[in-house]
Amino acid sequence: MSETMRTIHFTRRTLLRGLALLGVSGAMLPLVGAPRPAAAQGNLANLGPEEPVDATLKRLFGGRPIKDGSSVMKLELPLIAENGSVVPVSVEVAPPPQGHVKSIYIIADRNRRPMNAKFNFSPGVTQPFVGTNLRLNETGDVRAVAELSDGTLLMAKREVKVTVGGCGG
Repeated sequence: MSETMRTIHFTRRTLLRGLALLGVSGAMLPLVGAPRPAAAQGNLANLGPEEPVDATLKRLFGGRPIKDGSSVMKLELPLIAENGSVVPVSVEVAPPPQGHVKSIYIIADRNRRPMNAKFNFSPGVTQPFVGTNLRLNETGDVRAVAELSDGTLLMAKREVKVTVGGCGG
């Protein structure tokens, strides 16, 4: 027999298993639906912000006024972030004379989804402090908003320049 012609031997058991598998997959078709083409997401470069920062602030805080809290809040961020994927941020809020700090929000203005994080505090926390890493798409402001137990909102913000490949951006 030549090298190009080979015989393939099937046993009856192998053939029955294959047919049973084919039958089961055919029976499942009405349950999962017919195959359809995948929907493309489009070009990511053409996508705009999912929500502008003003809409985010309105969604989170309604029409409540946000006061300047830079005198009682310490927002630490690098002025220049060489790697926008990992930008360290820390927020510390001086304890208010009445009540307590209920939540701290971290919002990056130029991200597609501006709200990056929300941290809740129990009434027993005397010195609210958070530290985390952010992912920033591009150069822009980063805001920290502290919500006090009486409903007062305080904000501190700082601009962070995100470099692209270490060349500036």
